Parts: sequence; C-alpha cells; structure tokens
Amino acid sequence: MPFAHDTIGAMAAAVELVNSAEEPDKPDTLTETGQLAEFFVRHGYTGARTGDAEELAAVRALRPALRRLLTSDRDTAVALVNDILAEHRAVPRLVRHDDLDYHIHAVPPEAPLPVRIAVETAMAMIDLIRADELSRLAVCADDNCEGIVLDLSRNRSRRYCSTACGNRNAVAAYRARRR
Repeated sequence: MPFAHDTIGAMAAAVELVNSAEEPDKPDTLTETGQLAEFFVRHGYTGARTGDAEELAAVRALRPALRRLLTSDRDTAVALVNDILAEHRAVPRLVRHDDLDYHIHAVPPEAPLPVRIAVETAMAMIDLIRADELSRLAVCADDNCEGIVLDLSRNRSRRYCSTACGNRNAVAAYRARRR
C-alpha cells in the first residue's frame, strides 16, 4: 500500500530520531544543536525553532516514547497515538506550503519542535494502524543492534536498520560459509 508523502516523511524522521541513540559501535548522533538543525532541514520540518540546547534536550527526550510507539503491537500503538494527540490537543487540518501539495498538520507552526515531531509521528502511525501495516516497522535483525527498521519496500525484505548492519551480517555469513 502506498503511503502519502507526509506519512513516509514523518516515519522516516521518527526512525532516524530513535536510531540516533541506537546504532551499534557509534556514539549518539544527536548531541549538538547543529545536528538538530540538520535533522530539521533533512526531514522538511517547518515552523518555529529555538535552536538552543533546551530544544535539543527536549527532542532527545522524545526518543524512548517514540521507540515504544514504533515497536508496539497494534492495540498498544492505538492507545499511545490517542494519548499523544490528546496531550497536545491535536486538531488536524489540511495545509499546503513550499512545494508540497495539501497534507495534514495537527498542531500550529509555532508549537515547539518536540511537540510537532511527536504529533506528526502519531498522525503517520494512524495511517499504518488503519492499513494494518505495523509490520513495516521492526527491530534490526542484527543481534547487536536495537535500531528500528522502516521497511517501505514492495516485498518487505528490509531487515537491517542501516547498511553497516547489513554489511556486518553479510560478512559474518560469508565467513561462516567459508569455514
């Protein structure tokens, strides 16, 4: 099932945010305000930003809750989504900006960045839940990694959160076969 661009974008951003603290053999990749600014631009967020250490800390603090949401079963995900939307008094509305056609925003552009990330992730999860497509989210198949995988492939074949994890496992399998 094809998803709307805002669903794909919000899910990709949430997965990257959660994985910024999860990749094996790497330090946390979201420790500086400059990294948060790059994340903001890379994922096409709009609206207000303070760009300060407090905003960075608040976005980093989202990671455990988003991880819980992205790894939940369907009924638990529904409850978590409903909680996020109620907490932030999300009111969906159609907007068009930049080069994007109409899509849904559920909080005003002046809402704090962490609120926008949480609500946009919850709104994207609504699409996955309604389509019964939570299997598109999984934990990395690498035994030493807890990263989240967003599999949007047609045949649902993605197993690793990153090329590094996939390569590490391919090399290990190759070496095991050579013995």
